[in-house]
Amino acid sequence: MANYQWYPGHMTKAKRMMQENIKLIDLVIELVDARVPLSSRNPDIDELGRNKSRIILLNKSDLADSAKNKLWMEYFSQKGFHVLEVNSKTGAGVRSIQGVVQKACKEKFERDRKRGILNRPVRAMVVGIPNVGKSTFINSLAGKACTKTGNRPGVTKGKQWIRLNKSLELLDTPGILWPKFDDQTVGHRLAMIGSMNDEVVHLDELACELVGFLCVEYPGMLEKRYDIEIPEGQKPYEIIKSVCISKKCFLKGEELDIMKISAMIVDDFRAGRIGKITLEMP
Repeated sequence: MANYQWYPGHMTKAKRMMQENIKLIDLVIELVDARVPLSSRNPDIDELGRNKSRIILLNKSDLADSAKNKLWMEYFSQKGFHVLEVNSKTGAGVRSIQGVVQKACKEKFERDRKRGILNRPVRAMVVGIPNVGKSTFINSLAGKACTKTGNRPGVTKGKQWIRLNKSLELLDTPGILWPKFDDQTVGHRLAMIGSMNDEVVHLDELACELVGFLCVEYPGMLEKRYDIEIPEGQKPYEIIKSVCISKKCFLKGEELDIMKISAMIVDDFRAGRIGKITLEMP
């Protein structure tokens, strides 16, 4: 399998910016992809967010296996996070955020009250790796009331505070991916969900790995989606060839267009067309 690394320079800058801003923050809202909740977490964030209230949002939960979503929610709750399943695109779960924020920041409200500070809004930082749905989440939460100033990189040199209502303000931060994956399977999983630039990815290898995983963990899904038979023990590459034939996908003459079908399988997985799939377990 290819060795995936992807760490553009602007992410180093983003990390520095977060380090500077963390002292202004009461709450860190971290988005992870529900299909790979652990692989899509940035280890730096635990370090940055120490001593802050924490919420983890399992985003794109509609694309993930709902039984496994529940296991992941238990896993994060036991680690002391407040957890919520959301789908930023449709807005599902986003309404419940306000209540979870109140719970997560109970101690902050107590401290404020003792100092005689009433109704100071919670200042939250929204974090997450690229392509995990941060902007969609912020827009979905803010609706039309979003007072964002310039959304192109470099337009706003200052901090971007978004006032959602009297009780909550968000600080937007660029997506950060960590510099090095200690475990290569993390890189592969992130490549599968599209958190990396597809130019650095070998789609045929990725499709083989995905097909192998689905045959073991979600038997029957590929057969149903692509109308093929998969004999027991068949190798992933042979399965991809079967899909090529089933879809009549040829280059010239009888040569199979493996790259086109590989891209299609990965794309079908990302869009949830193969089924509700979670790639890792707590």
